[in-house]
Amino acid sequence: MSKTITRFYFFLLIFSLGLPAFAQFRVDVSGIGLNQLPIAVATFRGESGAPQKIASIVQADLERSGQFRGVDTTGVALDEGSRPDVAVWRQKGADSLATGSVVRLADGRYDVRFRLWDVVRGQDLGGQSYAVAQADLRLAAHRIADFIYEKLTGDKGAFSTRIAYVTKAGQRYQLWVADADGENAQSALASPEPIISPAWSPNGSQLAYVSFESRKPVVYTHDVVSGKRRLIANFRGSNSAPAWSPDGRTLAVTLSRDGGSQLYAIDAGGGEPRRLAQSSSIDTEPAYTPDGKSIYFVSDRGGAPQIYKMPSTGGNAERVTFTGSYNISPAISADGRWLAYISRVNGAFKLHVMELASGAVNAVTDTSADESPSFAPNSRLIVYATQQQGREALMTTTLDGKLKARLAGQNGNIREPDWGPFQKQ
Repeated sequence: MSKTITRFYFFLLIFSLGLPAFAQFRVDVSGIGLNQLPIAVATFRGESGAPQKIASIVQADLERSGQFRGVDTTGVALDEGSRPDVAVWRQKGADSLATGSVVRLADGRYDVRFRLWDVVRGQDLGGQSYAVAQADLRLAAHRIADFIYEKLTGDKGAFSTRIAYVTKAGQRYQLWVADADGENAQSALASPEPIISPAWSPNGSQLAYVSFESRKPVVYTHDVVSGKRRLIANFRGSNSAPAWSPDGRTLAVTLSRDGGSQLYAIDAGGGEPRRLAQSSSIDTEPAYTPDGKSIYFVSDRGGAPQIYKMPSTGGNAERVTFTGSYNISPAISADGRWLAYISRVNGAFKLHVMELASGAVNAVTDTSADESPSFAPNSRLIVYATQQQGREALMTTTLDGKLKARLAGQNGNIREPDWGPFQKQ
């Protein structure tokens, strides 16, 4: 039985390959997007003496988004006070230019400043400054990328958000929290038993997940900062697939306490669950819509797993997926426009994206073992797990599949990604 099928039934998640205890990532971008904006990110003056290369992080963020194409700036260092020769940058093919500086302060912090220029019009598009601890230099770079992305595309950037994922090393499972580019990973939980289905709370302060430490699947919530956790669902049978409501007050979960796997709503602080539907089929993998009024979920009530939608208070369900005979793992974009899911096609499990208004569906990958799609909070990218060259890895893709970035562990495999919400600055 494939791991994707096993995930649907939620009886046990089997990791077949050992994973590293520390997951360091590199980003490899492939593919060509249409109408990419050419941008030059000059070396920040003073960054050679800093532990993080701010300009490189900013450029990697922008290129990974699929919206930007980098312009060569080799040998050029400009600070935020420099007035660039826009004619030179136009000749290089750039439409915009980012400049900046990094200065170490007396208290050990770093002063990071930048400015963005429209070199076509010769306009100063503004800038920002951050005084940050050394550990937050990467966060400052991501926030610079967010500023540039929003200024030039009109959409909010999601580079300063976080992802969660799971690894296994020997008999040790770990839940990790990392930057959206996969770097700066911090272990949130370690266990000798499997951890699956991490899900961020809407405010980004907690993760819900399933742990097998009780020798069966049990749902916990976990405070990311303090490490404190709360047991939410430990009923008879299986407790799995937690999903937060948009207001953070409720979790939809899959319980088998009354027989087959069914959907329930439970208070985020715990308590008695309320069954959402009466069905003799397997219902699982709930996902709330952004307005909280509906839940998408997977059911085999038609004979094979398909994605359905019903009111979040329970009630009649309507089928959503009709292309393909086996569709699981629904994820809804924050703008409510897109449904990402995994479809089995000729024995291969591939990531698909549906435009909900029209019902149009596109396969966006050429891999065969895709799992666990999750949208960026700006709805412009999807992170998912897959296999490449026999190894498990995380990928991000644009919604059209034209540009992908691999977030690959150096010595092992990574699973179960979930992309966190926007962070308050």
